[in-house]
Amino acid sequence: MSNPLLQAFFVGRAVAEVINERVEIALTDALSDLGKFDAEAREQMRQFTEEVLERANRAAEAANAGQSTPGAGYSSPDSVDIQATIDELRAEIAVLRNELQRYRSSSL
Repeated sequence: MSNPLLQAFFVGRAVAEVINERVEIALTDALSDLGKFDAEAREQMRQFTEEVLERANRAAEAANAGQSTPGAGYSSPDSVDIQATIDELRAEIAVLRNELQRYRSSSL
């Protein structure tokens, strides 16, 4: 090639083609990695959801196993113990309120 203008044109064209190919390869790799990441994230979310639901079901089954019959919840010994605990807590709250009022009145 004796014409430098023609040589510059072909060199520029070759540079553009090489850059275009490399950008295409880089973009393809990036999209591939993004797709892989998305698939892995979805799989991890699916596993997380399954584990949460499995634990919730086990907890529900354990809670249901503790009840002898569904309709007799008020007459079971567990409910009497719960009611006694609630009554004791209410009594403690009342005592603490009285002490708090006494403290407030003495600090004024």
